[in-house]
Parts: sequence; C-alpha cells; structure tokens
Amino acid sequence: MKIGSRQTILSAAVLAALTALPVAPVALAQDGVLEEVVVTSRKRTENLQDVGFAVSALTKSEIEGQFARDITDLANISPNIVIDDTAQGPGGVAAIFIRGIGVADVEKNFDPAVAVVVDNMFIGSNAGSLLRSIDLEGMEVLRGPQGTLFGRNTIGGAINITRSRPTGELGGKVRVGYENYDTFYADGIFNFGIGENLAVKLSAATRDQQEGYYGNDYVGRDVGRNDYQSLGANILWTPTDSLELEYTGQFEETDQDTPPLLNNAQPRHLFCSAYGFCAPSLDSTITGSRYKTANVGYIPPDPGGEAFATSTPDQAQEAEMLATFDSDTHIVEARWQATDAIKVDYIFGSYESDETIISNWDGTPEFLYGTTRPATYEQTTHELRVSWDNGGPINAVVGGYLWDSEYEIPLRSWVGFVVPGVILDLLQNSHQESESQAIFADVDWRISDALTVNFGGRYTKDDKETVQTGMVNASNDETWNEFTPRVGVRYEFSDNLMGYATYSTGYRAGGFNGRVNSVEEAIQPYDPETVDNIEVGFKSEWMDSRVRFNASYFVMNYDDKQEELQLPSDTGTGQKTVVTNASEATIQGLELEAQALIGEGFSLRANIGFLDTEYDNFQYTDAVSLETVDLSYLEFRRAPDVTATVDGTYEWDTSTGRAWVRASYHFLGSHWVNVTNSPELRNESQGLLDASVNWEFNDWQFSFFGRNLTDEDGYTHGYDVAGLWSYSAVRPPRTYGLEAIYRFGD
Repeated sequence: MKIGSRQTILSAAVLAALTALPVAPVALAQDGVLEEVVVTSRKRTENLQDVGFAVSALTKSEIEGQFARDITDLANISPNIVIDDTAQGPGGVAAIFIRGIGVADVEKNFDPAVAVVVDNMFIGSNAGSLLRSIDLEGMEVLRGPQGTLFGRNTIGGAINITRSRPTGELGGKVRVGYENYDTFYADGIFNFGIGENLAVKLSAATRDQQEGYYGNDYVGRDVGRNDYQSLGANILWTPTDSLELEYTGQFEETDQDTPPLLNNAQPRHLFCSAYGFCAPSLDSTITGSRYKTANVGYIPPDPGGEAFATSTPDQAQEAEMLATFDSDTHIVEARWQATDAIKVDYIFGSYESDETIISNWDGTPEFLYGTTRPATYEQTTHELRVSWDNGGPINAVVGGYLWDSEYEIPLRSWVGFVVPGVILDLLQNSHQESESQAIFADVDWRISDALTVNFGGRYTKDDKETVQTGMVNASNDETWNEFTPRVGVRYEFSDNLMGYATYSTGYRAGGFNGRVNSVEEAIQPYDPETVDNIEVGFKSEWMDSRVRFNASYFVMNYDDKQEELQLPSDTGTGQKTVVTNASEATIQGLELEAQALIGEGFSLRANIGFLDTEYDNFQYTDAVSLETVDLSYLEFRRAPDVTATVDGTYEWDTSTGRAWVRASYHFLGSHWVNVTNSPELRNESQGLLDASVNWEFNDWQFSFFGRNLTDEDGYTHGYDVAGLWSYSAVRPPRTYGLEAIYRFGD
C-alpha cells in the first residue's frame, strides 16, 4: 500500500494552490514590507524571488527567533524536508532527506545525498553535519539536484549556511540560557578592528546537558548527557579596495553518553523469541516506554581478553560516558574584484574529525551485541571560481573543484548471542580514500527584459579506494565520471510575478561497502546514482510587497538508486549491511510557500509540501548467495506524503522597549524510518509546536521558549538488524527554558 496515489496527491495539491492564492483582500499594516531575502545559492548575491528554482531561506533574525540547538530544529524552513539525528554516533549523525532523497547511516563510505555547505565548504561526512545554530547569518535550503554549482553529491539538494563576518567595529553579544534537563548554555561573539584593514571576530560556546532524556533502571540514572564546547576565530584582511582575504577557524569538542538506543524486537526477531526481549506492541519498546532504555555500559577488554557487560551501577555509570567527537575546521577565502566585470574567488577548506564510541546496540541489559568504533576523518577542498557580470545581458560563473578525503574505522564487535556463554571478539578495519575533480559553468543570458535563459553543467571524476583488514582482507579501487547539465528559463510577467521551468541532473558517486563479511562484499563496488529533475514554478509578491507566495511542481526520475540493506549473514556478526544499485524510482510533488504581514505587528510564514514516491524497480541480488529478491513494493523512508508549517509572530511596542510572541506548528505526515518498512519502525503523523515570549529593551533581550510542546515522541531513526532485533532512536521530548542576550557596541 503506497502512502498516497499520484492522482490523490495531485488533486490535493491543485486544490491547495487555488485556495492559497491571495485573491481576496487581506488586512495589512499601513507601513512596512516583507524583508528582502538575499541568497547566494547560485554563487551570486541575488534576491530570493529572482532565483529560478525552489529555494527557501531564513534570515539571521528568523534563525535566532527559533531558539534552535542545531539545524534539526530549523527543518520547518522548507516543505518536503526531514532532518533527524540518527543517534548512531557521537556529535550528531545527520539524516537529511529532501523530497525523499537522503542517507541515514553512520558509516563514512556513505556520501551525503544532501550537501551541508558551511561558509562555502561542503562537509562530506554525515557525522558532524548537524551544525550548531551559533552565529548563523543565514540558512538556505535548495530543493532538488544541485549538480552544477555545489560541489559533489548534491543529488537531493543542499543546505547552504553562512556565519556572520567580522564587522571591524568594537562590539558583540553574549547569550546565556537554562533549559529543563539541567541544561546550561552560553556563547559569545566579540568583534574588533586592528587598523583600517583588519577585522577580527572571536567566538566561544558551551552547552552542558547534565540530565539525559532517557531513564535507565539498569544503571540507576538517566542517560543522554552531553557536554559541547567550541572556540572560533574569523579574520578579515582587506589590503586593497579590490581584494579580501578571510580566515575562519572552528574548534569543537563533544563529550557525551553513548547515544541511547531503544530495542523494538518483535516475535519474528531472535532476541525476542530466544532471549525474551520483546516489545509489548508495535509502537512500543522492550521497556514499554520510548523514553526508557535498557542499555548498560560496556567496559572494553584488552585485545584477546574477555568482554563483559557491566554488572553494577557504579561500573555502568563509569562506562556510559564513552563517546567523544572533536572536529577542527579551517577555511581560507580570497575574493578579488579584478575588474568592474570580473570577480575571482578561491576557497580552501579543511575539515577533520576524531571520534570514539563504545555502543550497546541491542538495547538490553544482556551482552548480546556491542562495538567500539573509533573513527578518524579528514577532507581538504579547493575551489576556484571566476564570475563575469558587466551589467549586460550575460553573466556567468565558471570554475574548478578538487576534493580529497580519507577515513579509517577499526571496528571491533563483541557478539554474545551466537555461542551461549562465549563472547566473540571480532575486528574489521576499514580504510577508504576518495578523490574528486570537477569543472563547472553556469550562465544567465537575458534575452529580453522579461526572458532569461540559464544553462550550465558540471563534469565530475571520482576515484575511490578501499582497504579492508581483519576478518576480511581485501582491497580494490574504482573510477567513475559523470556530466550533470542544467537548463532553465525565467519569465518576468511583471515586477512582482516570475515564472520558471528547469531541467537538472543530480549525481552521487559510487563506492565500496564499509561494513563487510566477505571478500566479495569488500571488493564489489556499487555504481553511481543519478536523478533527472523537471520542475516548473512561480514566485510572486502582492499588495505592495506585504504578501509573498511561491509554488513549484516537480517530477524526478531516479536511476540506479543506491540503497543500504540490512541482511542476515552466516559469518562474522550474524548480519551485514550492503549497498546495492537495486532500484529505479519516480518522485513527484508540489510545494507552496507564503509569507505575509497581516495587520499591524503580525507576520505569518507558512509552507506545505505534497510528495509522492514510488519504486519502479527494486531488485537485490546477493553477491554471495546469488539469490534475487524483489522489493519494489516498499515505500520510501523519511518521505511523508505531507509536510507543513505555520509560523506566526506578533510584536508590539512597550513603554520600555519591544515585545513579541511567536508560535510555530510543524506537521509531519506518517512515514517509515528504515529502508525495509519494518512495521514497528513506522511513524504516525506528528505535530510539533514551538513557542516563545520575548522582551527587548536597551541592549538586553529576555525570552521564555519551548520546543516540542506537544511532546511528540516520533522515531528519528530505525534499523532492523536482519532478523535479530530492531532498534530505534526518538526525538527529544518537550523542552523549555529561559534565555538572556546582551548586545554591545556596533
């Protein structure tokens, strides 16, 4: 049974579009217009309403108004987007899905399908890409393939994030806050100048959650604690009027409990039928609660020694805080206005992460399946762009891109369910390297005052190498290349109404499995996947720029779709994860977005997305057994048929300053969180309510806020471990807190 037929989705979408058009008078304020939103989604600075594809954006003030911990709390920015923390590793492991396309696995052989780009640098790992919402200047969500301008592997879309730049003036801000779950946070920004040409911005942040969201009777305390700290430096040097050099450094450290996992085992699972760890229903866990886990901490043995589960609360508490994630980011940008028409940009990026974690994956008080998986990851990127714009009919961006990355995971598994009374100690080391080179171009040609044609493309070559040692010893390398074109047309019907149509192709490189149980699985590469996207839409402003309404309709054809499957195995750990080019698929949908100033002091933002996804062909052939299974009946994961947000703010002047209240309701339709649609890992529809009350006077701002006030407990991740058990992670419960901000200087 599909989530919704295409006819039903299309009918609902057309009805919504017709009823959303602002054809009736709306009571608006006599003064004030909607804030102009400037985006850089095409490597140019331009008005959001002039961009000929689907993009949503939040300004700095809108981001600050949402009291977000990281970008998961900003998912309501756009229709048809789901952002979750899968809780599979330290530091936050992102599952970002746009229009049903994304990746949700902790292994670093999985390239992201949605790019997270921070200050022009693409982060190539799912771990660490749930960026903290500190000092963000803007956030853009580009929906659909972005295979021309945005680095590599943007087949689903891109999230483009910019931090504030140094001002050169003495000033800054300090923010402190306290939330329930004994959480304290503080961060600060300090700007100053050195002479006329050097501007410096320093930043620091800390967030300490001393009480976890989960109860755990087996260790005698709550679990899920998290301690985060960061330091940053941003230096801007302007030696001449035409040249800017900017350095950004960010250094982050996280110490936390191993992310708690919930056991959802059903009668079909071994851990239920043989060990008695059974969830009482499809929508519960073995503890009977989604906020109570049965995990115990593991004390790792010496190599060759006997592993064991901790047996006392003191040992469990000592062993539980066993996850760390440290990262260093360095970005150097050179911006040269060579002539009035020619601009040259060079961006160097370096990102390194080092993580450790000891996990009890089975979520039981027994010692059935645990791992230690310290991992190191590093990437370097070089991008050179030349832009041409002389005010004439043609402007263009051309450039080149180089990428290198390397990661290593010495994965050690402790398996206690295969042989009664015996703990198997299994080691598999995975080392993979990746190189990518690309050249690209994007051209706008204004044929007339109303008509503009856009065309461009990107040629990408990817080289990957894998080396496996331990239980399986094997190595291999492979090369792929692809050209991804883009063609679009924009027509300005009036100063306030623009229509567009675009065709684009997205590409994600192939690769090698990172978790292997045989030589065949280690050396057999999976191929690249591609998406062809056809999209039409319009962008409009009404009533003297007090109402903004945009809409887009798209159809995407997926070819060689990569899927990661969890399958049983007769060797090693008893299960395996394989990636296969198993399927072709079709995705279509409609997206509506609106903003309005309604009455004096009242602003409204809303969006709704309708999505229909369908596998046309999904067959998997096992590399070892050669057995073929048809999975075409499955539904896409993290692809709700409807997503919607209504966000309203009302502000007024007081005798001492300004006050405002804000409320946001975000709706997620029912959806699956694992590939094979396990019934216990299905989310029913959810409604997430956030709200805040704020007061500002002089240089101070005070706020009382709440997130997930409806206390929704939907799953953010699910994994069915090949007939053994299934596990899940759940979204944070209702949280609320107080915050104070002091601004000074500039």
